[in-house]
Amino acid sequence: MKKTNLYEYLSGNAYPGRGIVLGRTLDGGKMLIGYFIMGRSENSRNRVFVSEGEGIRTEAFDPAKLSDPSLIIYSPVRVLGETTIVTNGDQTDTIYDFMAKGKSFEDALRTRTFEPDGPNFTPRISGVVRGAGYQLSILKSAEGDPASAHRFFFDYTDALPGQGHVIHTYRENGNPIPSFEGEPVPVQMADDFAAFGEKLWNALNGENKVSLFVRSIDLESGETQTKLYNKNK
Repeated sequence: MKKTNLYEYLSGNAYPGRGIVLGRTLDGGKMLIGYFIMGRSENSRNRVFVSEGEGIRTEAFDPAKLSDPSLIIYSPVRVLGETTIVTNGDQTDTIYDFMAKGKSFEDALRTRTFEPDGPNFTPRISGVVRGAGYQLSILKSAEGDPASAHRFFFDYTDALPGQGHVIHTYRENGNPIPSFEGEPVPVQMADDFAAFGEKLWNALNGENKVSLFVRSIDLESGETQTKLYNKNK
């Protein structure tokens, strides 16, 4: 399958919402992780990423302007042993708790559903990275009908060098906002850590982007590099 240029793909979409990028570097030595958030409302845009242990959390940039924390304050990234968990909501904690008990990524997400923010019913997107492989998932309403939840899981065991995928919450801007459709998009992972972060941040729409987390994991040593980008400074 032909791989898409990640940066061109994202720069052509003014509002993909929140998104996860997972993949393996072209030299095969590292895994790369990206998680970005975007916002249209003042409440959504009033956020920054901050470090928390081996992971990160969102917090209000201006606490006085925080109107509803329920779907915007959470821990997008947590680490359990050699597994890195990244999601767009508090299902990060569900996955962590289930996996800590020896259960699976799928087991955890079968207990969750899309966000209760009708009429958008924003999908929950999640990923885990272990060694040279990764998994992605999206939980979404049945074509916007909250009476039915559809749960999709994608397993990329032993990713090939240069292989990556991106998944995001929304197909494009709209009112209501249409959910992402189809499988995660295969993308080229041709850049090193520094270029990956800079190009990804610059590809996101300047008006709507809020924050970006990027990390590399060395497959031999386990050493990590992490960088946070916040529009609010």
